[in-house]
Amino acid sequence: MWLALAKWLAGFVTGPVFDDLLKGYQAKLAAGNTSENIAADLAAKELAVQQRELELRTQLRIAEIGHPFEPDRLMGYCVATYFFKLLIWDKVFGLGTTDALAGFASTTANLIVASYFAKRGFENVARIIKR
Repeated sequence: MWLALAKWLAGFVTGPVFDDLLKGYQAKLAAGNTSENIAADLAAKELAVQQRELELRTQLRIAEIGHPFEPDRLMGYCVATYFFKLLIWDKVFGLGTTDALAGFASTTANLIVASYFAKRGFENVARIIKR
């Protein structure tokens, strides 16, 4: 009799406690799933933003292609003008003198000329290395 009374009393006392613990644990699991859902949603939004940035960058490059004032071409025009003046105007026609480039200007001009003539070769080498 005392044993049955003890079981009934233990069930009466521990039942609500275990129910509360179970409900709390379920709430914690639901919150964990919610935070995981939030993290997944944020990751999906970040991927969508990166995709949109890539699309906009591609649209900008397409819009710049063929335009005479592309940023890549502006310095090329400057170097081409200098070499036209140096080679054609001064040397061929003999109509003036131009000082030679030195220092930073010389290095920059050489890099620009090299980039125009070696660009495709560098792209091919990079493509081969990427494989």
